[in-house]
Amino acid sequence: MAEQNARPGRWRTGAESKQRILDAARALFRQHGYGGTTVRAVAGEAGVDPGMVFYFFGNKQGLFAAAIEMSAQAPPAIEAVFAGGLDGLGERIVRTLVENLDASGRTPLAMLTRADDQADALLREYIDREITGRLAKLIATPDAAFRAGMVNVQLLGLTVARYVVRIEPIASASVDELVSRFGPLVQCCLTEGG
Repeated sequence: MAEQNARPGRWRTGAESKQRILDAARALFRQHGYGGTTVRAVAGEAGVDPGMVFYFFGNKQGLFAAAIEMSAQAPPAIEAVFAGGLDGLGERIVRTLVENLDASGRTPLAMLTRADDQADALLREYIDREITGRLAKLIATPDAAFRAGMVNVQLLGLTVARYVVRIEPIASASVDELVSRFGPLVQCCLTEGG
């Protein structure tokens, strides 16, 4: 205890360390992009051990989500979508999207509508790397990138209709109804006609 008092300013609270990590992450993600930023670099910039980054944020995806104020549930939900393989992927994607947006309590697409080109580019890079690229790899057809893009269009349309413009009956439909109706459309983009 006496040693802590002998070294003022050296000891930080968990909240202070977490904020330093977030500040460092935001700066490095903007400077180097999602792919060019490592947990080790963020930790170094924040003056903490990399283990502290993992303690607070779980992994790089969780750190990114926190840095851009994405729901903390989004990265684990994305992992769960891909865990089941190609069969039923359309329904899992729609269910995950709608359940997470319904539960978030935040205005969807807030990140996409910021007047900040760097933030937009960073979010696009994250989506390309963690969702679109993984979808294309899983589909493994010559037109996989186009198919993954078609999935993004379906999801963006559903998101805008339900949460932004609030088009009925989409806005008030149950999660299960949206999954049963949109899931097959997304699955068709992924697997049919190839």
